[in-house]
Amino acid sequence: MTICHTTDTTFKNDLKSEGLTLVNFWAPWCGPCRFFGTILEDFDREYSNEVRILKVNIDEQPEIASHFGIMSIPTTILFKNGEPIDNINGAVSIEKMKQFISSKKN
Repeated sequence: MTICHTTDTTFKNDLKSEGLTLVNFWAPWCGPCRFFGTILEDFDREYSNEVRILKVNIDEQPEIASHFGIMSIPTTILFKNGEPIDNINGAVSIEKMKQFISSKKN
């Protein structure tokens, strides 16, 4: 599966999926966001069968960011069956992402 860039109008539909979905809030001018984007791409290559990844550009999609109270970026929210269950603030290593996901699978 590939990383999907979602919009204010498609978000609810994009989020409707069984299992785990990571939603990454970012902006193109944000250095840590660009760095974390490469980590998400590597993570997606390894975990695409287990976790869906959506990206939300907060400059272009302000409604979603506002709805979830995003105050700093990058922020990544983990959803299970369409409901938010946890989040990570900042750019983290791929090892931290793996630990984060494995602790939420059950």
